[in-house]
Amino acid sequence: MILTRNPNLLKRSLKNQIIPSFDFFKNLLGTDEKAFIAVRRFSGILVNKVDTHVVPNVNILRENGVRESGICTLIKNWPRVITTDQVRFKEIVEEVKEMGINPLRGNFVQAVLAIRGMNKSTWERKVNAYKRWGLSEDEILVAFAKNPSCFRASEDKIMRVMDFLVNKMGLEASLIVKRPTLMSLSLEKRLIPRALAIQFLQSKGLVKKNFYLPTAFEHVEELFLQRFVLPNKEEASELLQLYKKEMDFPE
Repeated sequence: MILTRNPNLLKRSLKNQIIPSFDFFKNLLGTDEKAFIAVRRFSGILVNKVDTHVVPNVNILRENGVRESGICTLIKNWPRVITTDQVRFKEIVEEVKEMGINPLRGNFVQAVLAIRGMNKSTWERKVNAYKRWGLSEDEILVAFAKNPSCFRASEDKIMRVMDFLVNKMGLEASLIVKRPTLMSLSLEKRLIPRALAIQFLQSKGLVKKNFYLPTAFEHVEELFLQRFVLPNKEEASELLQLYKKEMDFPE
C-alpha cells in the first residue's frame, strides 16, 4: 500500500535513505509502531532528507518551548506538517505565538496544524463565516485558541453547525466561544441524533426541560448511551429506534 501511494520510495537507497530516515523517526517517536503509523500517514517522510526537511522544523518547535510529547503527537498524526518549508514553518509558529497560544499547551501544535492547512484568504473567509453569527474577531480568536480544530471545519460546515445550534436549537452563538469543540463534531452523526434523542426524552418527562444540551453533545459515545439511551430502554423504546436510525446502534 505504501509503495502504491509513493513509488518514489523504490528510487531511494534502502541503506542510505530509507533505513536512516525510519530510524530517525523511530528514535524520536519511541517505538517502531509509532514510526510505522507516521510512515503510513505520509510516506514522504522517508523520501525527504531528514537533516534539511525535518530537523530544522523540530528544532524550531523545541526552541519555542513545545514539549517533546507535542512534537511527537504532531509527527505521528500529521507527519506531512513537519516537512513544511522551514521559512514558512517558522512564520506559522510565530503567528501562533502572536495569537497568545502557549507553546507548552497541546493546542499549540493543533494551531500550527490548522494554520498550515490554509492560506490567509481561507482564514479570513472562515473568520467572516463566524462573524455572520454576530461573533467579534476577539471572540473568534478565543475560540481558536481553545480548540484550533474549529478552524479546520469548512465554511459550509461552520454555517450549517451554527445554523443548527442557533436557529434549530435556540442556543446563543457565543456558545461556540466557550465550546469550540462542537465545531469538530459531525452534524449528521452526532449533533442531530443526540438533539433528537434528548428532545424525545424531554417530551416523555425523562429529562428536565432546562437540560443544557451542549453537555450531551460533548459526551463520548459510551457515556451518552449509558446516561441517556440505555436507562430509558423500556420507558421509551422509540428512543432506540430514533437513535439507531442515525447511529446504527447495536441491539
